[in-house]
Amino acid sequence: MTFEPMNLPFETNALEPYISARTMTFHHDKHYKKYIETLNVLMAKSVLSYDSLKETLIKSHDIDIAIYQNAAQAWNHEFYWKCLSPAKLQPTNKVLETLEEQFGSVQEFKENFNQAALTLFGSGWVWVIGNMNGDIEIKGLENAENPLTSGQVPLLVCDVWEHAYYLDYQNDRTKYMSQFWEILNWKFFEKNIVASKTHNIHTLKGGQNEIRAGL
Repeated sequence: MTFEPMNLPFETNALEPYISARTMTFHHDKHYKKYIETLNVLMAKSVLSYDSLKETLIKSHDIDIAIYQNAAQAWNHEFYWKCLSPAKLQPTNKVLETLEEQFGSVQEFKENFNQAALTLFGSGWVWVIGNMNGDIEIKGLENAENPLTSGQVPLLVCDVWEHAYYLDYQNDRTKYMSQFWEILNWKFFEKNIVASKTHNIHTLKGGQNEIRAGL
């Protein structure tokens, strides 16, 4: 199949002053779309065929590293766009309850997340992940790595590749992370927390292979 790039869920200037229109244009139109274009070229030359971007990244992980890396980077970016919102949202009651249970407080959660971002060497992504036992963890993964390949459920992500923030903050990842919380889509986070609990119950009945198949 041929993959089509996802449009941003907001205008390129909607996240200003936290992320500039210039950064969003370069990030979406140059970096992200390049992953889609490269993936389509690779898939056209491959005998592999999948029904979705998610299935492609999961199933190609142990088969074709180039396809996996481009599929994962494309999927990671699409998930990241959804984690951002131009509206000044606050944590929902469900999110507050979950974070207090798992981390002690929202502030503790933010500090742990920021620490993971600042200590991730080089490029990568900082994920909030739902595990099979219902626990939530924060994990920094290098380059294109994605928790779906380990049977975990992505709940939230922050892009810490330098192209996500360099035009606005140069190499100041600390400042970028402080601004990330101003544009976080807490409603999307809540949606994923709720969905992960249902997903885990279903998977416990159906087996681990259902996660790896992207079902």
